[in-house]
Amino acid sequence: IDNETVQDFVYAIAKEVNARSQSRIISGLRSFFDYLNFEDYRKTNPLELIESPKIGRKLPDTLSTEEIDLLISEIDLSSPQGERNRAIIETLYSCGLRVSELINLKISDLFFEEGFIKVTGKGDKQRFVPIGKQTQKYISIYKNEIRNHIPTVNEYRDTLFLNRRGKQLTRVMIFTIVKQLAVKAGIKKNISPHTFRHSFATHLLENGADLRAIQLMLGHESITTTEIYMHVDKSHLRDVIETFHPRK
Repeated sequence: IDNETVQDFVYAIAKEVNARSQSRIISGLRSFFDYLNFEDYRKTNPLELIESPKIGRKLPDTLSTEEIDLLISEIDLSSPQGERNRAIIETLYSCGLRVSELINLKISDLFFEEGFIKVTGKGDKQRFVPIGKQTQKYISIYKNEIRNHIPTVNEYRDTLFLNRRGKQLTRVMIFTIVKQLAVKAGIKKNISPHTFRHSFATHLLENGADLRAIQLMLGHESITTTEIYMHVDKSHLRDVIETFHPRK
């Protein structure tokens, strides 16, 4: 097997599978021939000069505002967990939090009079994120009517979102809440708690928010991380041109 044979093979698989699969196949073969070289079965690696295809960054899934409203409408507010879950979903979407940031949110992190919450992100870096009046209301309902009446384990006395045993919620619990609501709402997209973060950023961008401001609210180190949200759909871009451009 020489370099030309490998090039023919790579050309053939390019017609059959996507770039991610091509890259995986090429990487596997490269490792295999490295092993053969190491064991002295061969002296060269025919994939040494073969470049893997560039893989574009996968655009994150988002929910429309209608889908978010539909999902929230499926929450059973007759139970204490329902009030908590509504506050959780509203906070994820209103503030664009990572799930780890949500479960670590403290009561002492709430600055409702100022309209902010304090968020502890990656590397224990803190930032202040604006929080809307509606989300403040739902958090207050949960905190005053449910949270304050749960017998609390000492180490979680300041933790905002608790399970019925007075302990901090886990990432898995939040994933389960979101998945179950999506099923009840008939939403077919493969959503997770992170979907609300994507939706938060996308909806802000589509409505004219500055990318730098979105970066700060999301807690991204680099603006390039935030730029993935520049995937505004074509119909929205067309509407923007028709509305704002002088040569529409």
